[in-house]
Amino acid sequence: PLRLVGSEMCIRDSPQVQDAELFGWLRGLYPIWAGLTPEMVHVSTQTAMAELLLSGCTTSSDHLYIYPNGVKLDDSIHAAQEIGMRFVATRGSMSVGQSAGGLPPDRVVENEDAILKDSQRLIETWHGAGHGAMVQVALAPCSPFSVSPALMQQSAELARSFKGQGVRLHTHLAENDHDIAYSFEKFNKTPTQYAQELGWLGDDVWHAHCVKLDDEGISLFAATRTGVAHCPCSNMRLASGIAPIRRMLNAGVPVGLGVDGSASNDAAHMVNEARQALLLARVGRALQPPETRIDPATGEQRTFFGCDLGPAEMTARDALHTATRGGAQVLGRPDVGHLAVGMCADFALFDLRTLGFAGGAVHDPVASLLLCASPPAAYTVVNGRVVVRQGQLTTVDLGPLVERHNRLAVNLAEAARCA
Repeated sequence: PLRLVGSEMCIRDSPQVQDAELFGWLRGLYPIWAGLTPEMVHVSTQTAMAELLLSGCTTSSDHLYIYPNGVKLDDSIHAAQEIGMRFVATRGSMSVGQSAGGLPPDRVVENEDAILKDSQRLIETWHGAGHGAMVQVALAPCSPFSVSPALMQQSAELARSFKGQGVRLHTHLAENDHDIAYSFEKFNKTPTQYAQELGWLGDDVWHAHCVKLDDEGISLFAATRTGVAHCPCSNMRLASGIAPIRRMLNAGVPVGLGVDGSASNDAAHMVNEARQALLLARVGRALQPPETRIDPATGEQRTFFGCDLGPAEMTARDALHTATRGGAQVLGRPDVGHLAVGMCADFALFDLRTLGFAGGAVHDPVASLLLCASPPAAYTVVNGRVVVRQGQLTTVDLGPLVERHNRLAVNLAEAARCA
C-alpha cells in the first residue's frame, strides 16, 4: 500500500501562480481559496483521492487549513468515506492575518477559540483510536507564518489531552529560504528551534517539507522521533529546494512520502511521487559541494565529492519503503504499511504484463515499479474492500466526478476574478 502524507486537497492551480515560489504562490491563491464551498471541498477531496487510489495509495492525510463559506473538515471526511479511502484528516487552521504580521489576508483567518473548539469537536466525533480505524483526526495549525505561538501550544495540549488515543500533530516547517528568514525575523530562531520551544517535536508530530532542515534540526528530529512528510514534486514545483532525505534517514528521522496538494503538484500519482523521490535524491547528491572527512575504509582524510554515492543515494527499495512503511510510521499507524498476519488488508496489485513493465519486471518487479514508467494499479484494496478493480474505481463514478470538478474549478476562478 502506497500512502500519502501531508497533502492539501484543493481546486487545481491557476495560471497566475504557475511560476511562483511558495510565498507568492500562497498570496496568489489565498483570494481564490476564499471562495471555496462545502461542495468544492467534497468534490476536490474525492478527485485527489481517486488519483491516489488509482495509483495504489490506500491511506491519505490531508491538511485542510482554510474554512470559508461554511466549509468544515467533515466535508472531506464524508468524501473519504464514500470513496473508500483510509483517512487521517487534519484540522488545519490559520489565525494570524496580514494586519498582525502574518501572510494570509485577514478574511481567511479564524478566531483561535473557535479553532480549538472545533478541533475538540472533530476529535470527539470522528477520531478512531482502534486497530484498523478508517478515520482519524490530527490537529494542524498551518505554519509559523499563519498562526500564533499560543495556538501552536494550545493545539498540542489539546491533542495530548486525549491520552492513549493517538491524536497527532502536523504543520509545515522549513519549507524554503523565505520560511527560514521569516522565522529568524519574527522569532529569532530556526524553525526547528521554534518548534522545540512550543512542544512541537516528538513521536506524535510530523512536519511537511523540511527542505531547509539543518544539521541541528535533523539531530533534534532524530532524537525525538519527529516525522517528516517528504513532498519532492511540490518542492520542485515551487522551486523550494531538495530536502536532505538521505541524511534524515541515516540519522533515524521517520520519513514518509506525500504528493502534497493538486495546487502545488498538479498530480496525485503515488508511484510517480516515489519515483521522483528516488531521482531527486540522486541528482541532489551530485549537486552537493565537496567535503573533506575521514574515509571509513582507510581511516585517512580525503575529499569526497557530492556524487560519490551516486545512485546509492536512494535505491528503488528505499523509495518504496518511504512510501509504505515510512508513511505508516509518520502517521503513527502500526496496523498498515506492510502485509503480515494481524495487519489491515490494505494493498495494491500491478499488472506486470503491461507496457510500462516490459523488459524490467522479468528481472526485478520491485525495482521496475519505481524505475519504469509509473503504471496505474490494477487493483487497490482498502481494509479488505476492493476499491479499484481492473484499473477502474468501484466506489465513485469517475466521469460525473471529473465533470463536477471542472465546472466548480471554473466557477471558483471566475468568482475570484470578479471579487
